[in-house]
Amino acid sequence: MAIGYLIVQVQTAQEAVPLAGVQVSILDSHGSVVYDLTTDESGETLKVPLETLDKSFSQNQYFMELPYKSYNVLVRETGFNTVYVSDIPIYEGETALLPLELVPMQQMQRRPQQTRIFVGQPAVASRTPRNQEGTTDSARILRQVVIPNPITVHLGAPGSSASNVQVSFPDYVKNAASSEIYPTWPEAALTANIYAIITFALNRIFTEWYRNRGYNYDITNSTAYDQAFIPGRPIYESISRIVDNIFNEFVRRPSQDAPFFTSFCNGTTVTCRGLSQWGTVTLANQGRTPLQILRTYYPQDVEISSTNTITGVLSSYPGTPLKQGSTGLDVQTIQTYLGRIRRNYPAIPVITDPAGTFGDSTKAAVTKFQSVFGLSPDGIVGKSTWYKISGIYAAITRLAELDSEGTSLGIGTVPPSSILRQGSKSPDVITLQYLLNMAALFYPGIPAPAQDGVFGPGTRQAVTAFQQAVGITPDGIVGPLTWKNLYEVYFGIGQNVPFPGPQPGVREYVVQPGDSLWLIAKRYGTTVEALKQLNGLTSDLLNIGQVLKIPADTDTSYFEYTVRAGDTLWLLSRRFDTTVEAIQKLNGLSGDNLSIGQVLKIPSR
Repeated sequence: MAIGYLIVQVQTAQEAVPLAGVQVSILDSHGSVVYDLTTDESGETLKVPLETLDKSFSQNQYFMELPYKSYNVLVRETGFNTVYVSDIPIYEGETALLPLELVPMQQMQRRPQQTRIFVGQPAVASRTPRNQEGTTDSARILRQVVIPNPITVHLGAPGSSASNVQVSFPDYVKNAASSEIYPTWPEAALTANIYAIITFALNRIFTEWYRNRGYNYDITNSTAYDQAFIPGRPIYESISRIVDNIFNEFVRRPSQDAPFFTSFCNGTTVTCRGLSQWGTVTLANQGRTPLQILRTYYPQDVEISSTNTITGVLSSYPGTPLKQGSTGLDVQTIQTYLGRIRRNYPAIPVITDPAGTFGDSTKAAVTKFQSVFGLSPDGIVGKSTWYKISGIYAAITRLAELDSEGTSLGIGTVPPSSILRQGSKSPDVITLQYLLNMAALFYPGIPAPAQDGVFGPGTRQAVTAFQQAVGITPDGIVGPLTWKNLYEVYFGIGQNVPFPGPQPGVREYVVQPGDSLWLIAKRYGTTVEALKQLNGLTSDLLNIGQVLKIPADTDTSYFEYTVRAGDTLWLLSRRFDTTVEAIQKLNGLSGDNLSIGQVLKIPSR
């Protein structure tokens, strides 16, 4: 009997918050429950075996049936909308990781809605014609090849009214490859196909193929025009491992900077000018290397190049892997990031090595991080691990920053009465942009606008995407109905998302441009020495975006919490594992009323 494997991982807020205790049911194609599982503190289920077909069927281009068995997954959690993923292919010997982002229910929502995701057969099994058009000449649009992080994908044919989603580039490539080909193919065939997928996307970016035509996205998921992409689908381990190593590499001609236009099709039921996906299997079985395979379908002089320019990251990869024995500022950066990530993912062990020294505990923390996020758990910080740590850290600190900012803005409980549209400038626009930024963390189709108080095209785009996401007329104008939905989404996040509690006696501060340890110490009534000791710093050097621990109280029997919109004593007692009575007693409260901005003492665990 052939066996494949499945792991389900459940998170929210762009992976910033893992969801523990989530109910996950795995069902067979007839709807019968095979497993009932719950997620652990990292939001992950056990790895479970599932019966499937022998992998030889998926390596044979003449086998006309589907070469796998399909399963379905139902995910349920109190306070969140449910997700049902159907027709998930399971292949012999392959581990499928199904990463799901749950959306919090709105404040007044009585019952969860269900998002249905259909996975189905990969594009290589399809008979749909491909009409991929692009440029293979040296016309330069951008100055250099860059990795877009995130990449914006249109979930439909060009010009359709479908929504857009934003996803990190490595995750996009893993999804596209898992949606295009069979993960059981020889490694050289998989690698050649993944190079074609990466290069195809980077060609769209470099030539601004869609943006020059007035569209607000980089690529579509229509296989007639581009390549497959299914939000919420599983990723296969064999594909993930290759992408981690080559996601910033691409195919080009020696005399050209532009990524080559690497068109492709399955080469059997659909033929085209370009790479034959099934043909790569034959060539790999003949012992050809990935580059030799690519040169069979593209010009003989194509080569593999790379770019280290990646947008939207806090700090660039140092160029060489960090591993046990490494020292220096880059090691300290990773230690700082992992220390903050551990607050949300407590399964990551504490780092006890000196700052800037990659010792046993740093390796253990890196290895656990890699395991949680589907990377090869080798304990080495290569480029894929570096950028994943950086991305998770950025999402976590952004969520913490927005959570704190909501208090300082004084959001209140009643929406503004103003009508806002493109061109508006007012304090209400800042409130609008803040609410959109918070929603963008939980709804992948909403872009995060700049918080500048000016209702420009970016804000209008975000408003329209929000209106589409909540099912109201997407006119880009913020009136009473849009305000109402924005507030209900915001309060729903506050009520349902399990924000990690602060460390007793410590507050957090995100380093801003111009900050120094002396200025921060003076601002918070502490000393430089106390800050360095609390944060494990060996020098006065700070990085913009770095999260510092600030001494807040000497009494560790409680910590302070600032009340924000949507908070109640019952919700706070649930979030911080205490009781309503204990909070009332510690704060001298006689009732349940709270005020936004009120500082409460919360009993420590």
